Amino acid sequence: MKPHAPRVTGALVFTTATAAALIVAVTAGGAGAEPAAPSPQAAPGGVTYREAGRFTTAGKPRDLLLHPESKNLYVGSDDLADTADVNEGGLYVLNPADGSVRSTVTRIPGPTGTFARRAVTRIGAALPGDGVVFGYPLRGIGTARTGDETAAGAWVAGATVTDIGPGIGPGTALVAQGPVLAEVDLATAAVRRSLTLEGGDSFAVDAARKTVWFTDFANRRLYKVDTERLAVVATVELPAGEGFGGFTEVDPQTGAVWVGLDNSVVVYAATGTRLGGLSGKDLPRAARFDSATGQAFVVWQDAGDPSLPGSDNDGTLTVHRSADLTELVRPVVLPGNQVQLGVASLAVQPGAEVVLVSSPAQGTITRLERFVPPEPSPDPSSHPSPSPDPSASAPSPGASAGTPTGPGTATSPAASPAPAPAGSTAAPGAVVGGTGGQPPAAGAAPAPAPHGSLASTGTTVLSLAGTAAALTLAGWALIRFRVGRPGRTGPG
Repeated sequence: MKPHAPRVTGALVFTTATAAALIVAVTAGGAGAEPAAPSPQAAPGGVTYREAGRFTTAGKPRDLLLHPESKNLYVGSDDLADTADVNEGGLYVLNPADGSVRSTVTRIPGPTGTFARRAVTRIGAALPGDGVVFGYPLRGIGTARTGDETAAGAWVAGATVTDIGPGIGPGTALVAQGPVLAEVDLATAAVRRSLTLEGGDSFAVDAARKTVWFTDFANRRLYKVDTERLAVVATVELPAGEGFGGFTEVDPQTGAVWVGLDNSVVVYAATGTRLGGLSGKDLPRAARFDSATGQAFVVWQDAGDPSLPGSDNDGTLTVHRSADLTELVRPVVLPGNQVQLGVASLAVQPGAEVVLVSSPAQGTITRLERFVPPEPSPDPSSHPSPSPDPSASAPSPGASAGTPTGPGTATSPAASPAPAPAGSTAAPGAVVGGTGGQPPAAGAAPAPAPHGSLASTGTTVLSLAGTAAALTLAGWALIRFRVGRPGRTGPG
């Protein structure tokens, strides 16, 4: 009979099993021994635009164009009402970095050829190298470049020009005179050909697809015009509503057309199929696109009427992925930007690091710069350190563990919010439609560990294996000790 042998054997089994279980546990959880690479920061988490300057050097700004080649900021301006002794109207050329004036066009021809300082209400297109095509009341079409004081220009015959855009051929421009779309000669303003629609007064040109989208806000229709034939090839019905139209713009990258209506934006593919929309409490009044990043920028102006619910006199800039309307950054508040004294415009620097937004009510242009908050340093206490490698060299003097990483470069967008019904009062930029990405489902597998995690796991496993062997030997020694003591029954 061996009354104490089971206890000793049990201790050995327990010790060996514990060590083996420890090895298995660490081996199975090796992928989690090192922190996974951080996911790109979601949009509302901090990425935004910050005001970096406010320019008051260009009168009452009515339209903006950042020239793609010369990089000059062209500003079409009107006269400010509160400066009765000075007429600020004209075409300004600014340095977009600090708003300093590079030149001002102050002599613009009237209907009889008389030169005077006149308001410039629309900028239609960039000229090669530098300069712009612009429109001025009531039917003027002008051109000017940096350094000019006098513009070349002529007046279009017929009704008031309500919109102007890039021409179809060299030396031409497209103009809307109410429902009439006409191709005119830049030098003489003579009409080369025209198309009369059922209604409308504004348009957007898709030069890459030889298309003009002509908007009839009163009848809630959008006409697709083939520029080669100057003929309507499709008609799109816009959503019903009672408010005024805001804008019509084409994304040059995708050909999608964005239309501002009431307090929403509706988006249609180049084929005319509706893709979705955005909704907000303010009025969408301008949009621009950045092909380098695939982003769309929308300015929402406050109604400027304190009697209306939600009116706070502040506008908003929202930024979206143009492919699926996902909101990419936190909405940017534009203090005092309201529509009562004029419609805002904006310009986007290629790469979208800088956005310039006008406020006619304040007589200002705000420079906004993209801000990405730095990524937080990982918490070393939340992850066990691997066993040190004896062969590793000592750290160089001055090196310190846990040094924070550099500023983040979060560019991945946030998941698309849940669709909101048309006419809702969601925050500006809330997605109404589209095909935005969805966040990972609950319980989804975690991202794989970064390169090198298996090596540190192996070091840990080897260390624990040595510990397990030592425990096993200790167990056998215990057996020999307990069995060999005097007065105990067992083998000698």
